[in-house]
Amino acid sequence: MTILTTTMEKITLPQAYEGGDDDVKNVIAPAALEANPNYIRLGDTFVKTLFVFTYPRYLSTGWFDVIINLPNLLDISIFVHPIDTSTALSKLRRKVTQVEAQLSERDEKGLVRDPALETAYQDIEALRDQLQQAEEKLFDVGVYITIYASSVDELARAESRIASMLESQMVYVKPSIFQHIEGFISTLPIGQDRLDIHTALNTSPISSLFPFVSEDLTSDKGVLYGINQHNNSLIIFDRFSLENANQVVFAKSGAGKSYSTKLEILRSLMLGIDVIVIDPENEYQKLSDAVGGSLLKISLTSDTAINPLDIPVVPEGEDPADTFRSHILNVVGLLKLMMGEVSPEEDALLDRAINETYASRGITADIKDFSKLEAPLLSDLQTVLENMEGGKSMAAKLYKFTQGTYAGFANRATNIDIKNRLVIFSTRDLEEELRPIAMYMMLSYIWNLIRAQMKKRILIIDEAWVLMKHADSAAFLFSLAKRCRKYYLGMTTITQNVDDFMGSPYGVPIVTNSSLQLLLKQAPSSIDILAKTFSLSEAEKSLVLSAGIGEGIFLVGLKHVAIKVIPSYFEDRIITTDPEQLLEMAKENK
Repeated sequence: MTILTTTMEKITLPQAYEGGDDDVKNVIAPAALEANPNYIRLGDTFVKTLFVFTYPRYLSTGWFDVIINLPNLLDISIFVHPIDTSTALSKLRRKVTQVEAQLSERDEKGLVRDPALETAYQDIEALRDQLQQAEEKLFDVGVYITIYASSVDELARAESRIASMLESQMVYVKPSIFQHIEGFISTLPIGQDRLDIHTALNTSPISSLFPFVSEDLTSDKGVLYGINQHNNSLIIFDRFSLENANQVVFAKSGAGKSYSTKLEILRSLMLGIDVIVIDPENEYQKLSDAVGGSLLKISLTSDTAINPLDIPVVPEGEDPADTFRSHILNVVGLLKLMMGEVSPEEDALLDRAINETYASRGITADIKDFSKLEAPLLSDLQTVLENMEGGKSMAAKLYKFTQGTYAGFANRATNIDIKNRLVIFSTRDLEEELRPIAMYMMLSYIWNLIRAQMKKRILIIDEAWVLMKHADSAAFLFSLAKRCRKYYLGMTTITQNVDDFMGSPYGVPIVTNSSLQLLLKQAPSSIDILAKTFSLSEAEKSLVLSAGIGEGIFLVGLKHVAIKVIPSYFEDRIITTDPEQLLEMAKENK
């Protein structure tokens, strides 16, 4: 093994560098490197250079994108050396003469035709015509890829991955054995082709190597979502500038989905955007305390209550009758969740009972102002059902919500006020069976308030898969996704259970009605579903499977970029839920 300096001269003892401030090359260059036949070593980094030596007959546009967009650390150089047209025509003339001679010889011997030879003859003749007519030019092209790794094994895996991805497109590479120093220099940004390994290509296939394919999602205004790992630019985006402001976030547990969402909340609040959160695990309490938000805990014993039969405020310019009928449909959906399976006859009876319950308080579709009228309770609906023919069984199903175990949860007048920039509904202390019902009630209440006053808001629904397990709540969520744009609302649905979410008939429609998608680290069991839904490439699938915390893919329309969510020091202290970090912070505060 030989130790080489940056000037490639053999040395015996290391010497301290003493130079002027203008000697930039020696300042930025490594002190020495180790040269092996299969790699070179720069400090703790192992380096290897691959070169392309064989191409298929046709190269499709964008075939090189899979390499350019790899998350691995690598450098790529593409050297294009023009060939004089007259020289190229002369060489092609000799080549076509050889091919013609081979075809004639096979014909004279009576051999079976060789399609490969005939195709080569046609391609050469076509290229000669294009060169003669100045439609194409010929070039010697060298494509070199230098990969970096922290160990020899990691270097071998990276090489195997790149080789297999290119071989699937019939493009073949080789390592520059015994020439890795030359290969490394050839991929430095100094424009020196030291490897000098070329393939003759004409203009059209060279254009397919166009390297600038990394998407840029930087705009003049909006929220900083993270760093673009393709080119280290900032991903700054205004979700309200799109056709809708909805977003879906998919990630496995611990991948950073709530962390990235809390970061967006903090930065959105600074831009004057109100935020409402449905929090099933009480993860947002620390954030609420830090910014002075309102935390409303929904449980069987809490003081907070929402009456599911509350009459909504009629939005300005809308017909009160339409608002009332829409509310009735929402109430029917909630009652189906409470009661379980309902037959068509019971469905019709339930609709009638709800209308009669409201009518008992003087509330009907022809009333223009509901604000001064007192809304009925669930127990009033139970009484109406008990006195209706065929309604006793449904009334019995409501018993546990009106007088039984769950009475304090759904049978009280609303006593909450959400006049705050940040409002969080926490359902952590609620029984698992009641969570879909509670989330439905909260969403219905929130939706009525949003419709009453148009304002720039974000509604965040964590663990949305809970709602997707039930047809009525999933349909309600889909209805929100479709309609919220009209009320200046952006809805964010977060889930770790991809199978339950996408398995619902409303899963894919909710995704397609969301202009932004954030895919963080995924479980192998769900990657095929996501790849099909979001048209992920093989490289993107590998990225989300191996991503670290806060890393993944950010999708806006047809633009896909690799993202890394990076907070500031103070943001991290506010939003972190890492137990180790929380313990350290607790010790600091003592």
